[in-house]
Amino acid sequence: MLSTSWNQKMDLTYWHKQSNKPLFPDILWSRPETKQGAGKLAIIGGNSHGFGAPGIAYNRAMEAGAGTIKVVLPDAVRKVVHNLLPEAEYSSSTPSGSFSTKSLEHLLSVASWSDMVLLAGDFGRNSESAIVLEKFISKYTGPLTITQDTIDYFKEIPLNLTDRDNTIVVLSISQLQKLFMNTPVISPIVLSMSSLQLVDALHNYTDKHSCCIITKHNDLIFVAYKGMVSTTKCEDKIWRVATSAKASVFVMQNPTKIFEAVTSSLI
Repeated sequence: MLSTSWNQKMDLTYWHKQSNKPLFPDILWSRPETKQGAGKLAIIGGNSHGFGAPGIAYNRAMEAGAGTIKVVLPDAVRKVVHNLLPEAEYSSSTPSGSFSTKSLEHLLSVASWSDMVLLAGDFGRNSESAIVLEKFISKYTGPLTITQDTIDYFKEIPLNLTDRDNTIVVLSISQLQKLFMNTPVISPIVLSMSSLQLVDALHNYTDKHSCCIITKHNDLIFVAYKGMVSTTKCEDKIWRVATSAKASVFVMQNPTKIFEAVTSSLI
């Protein structure tokens, strides 16, 4: 439990609490009115044993107002998915059904077309896919959102994510704990910490690392960027992919206001 003296010393001006009333109404009022001005989103993910995340991301991104969306899946799922996502594109896959190294050129081409890339997850556990993802984020320098099991590919090299510009990292509290364990931090993440303690830890971390972090704890979604932190009530158990999709669309449409856009996407 926090001591009274320590709590009083904290400068909480960086903590913004959002209720049903939006903290940044201008973001909501200035949404694009045409699809041409609403941005191009690329969603990448899936493997032969799981491809729900890209589908959920596609639906939520459409609901959030994305202009144009391209979904890229490994070729191994083509026969199963082509009726569900008839406009999906497919890249080379490994014998086990994940993205192969031959897919990298295609993924980078789709990324260069887009205004934002969402690595939606369901990549599975595959050493070749690990190589593809690591090379992808090193070669693609544009706006990027990363979530679900994609995070696990970078738990040993977290600075590749946390020090990458224009990057939104959407992760569970346990994934955040592992990320903090592998980077120099003042405050470690523990599952029993209070919301106030987590706000302080995220404030200190994002003050030194350039990514935007989104996580959920105590039925609150925390958004942290450049030392600022917002919290928004959320009781959904399955939240990461949907939140990633909405945040991607809002940031794609407000690229110079990342904190405000991500926070507003939660309303």
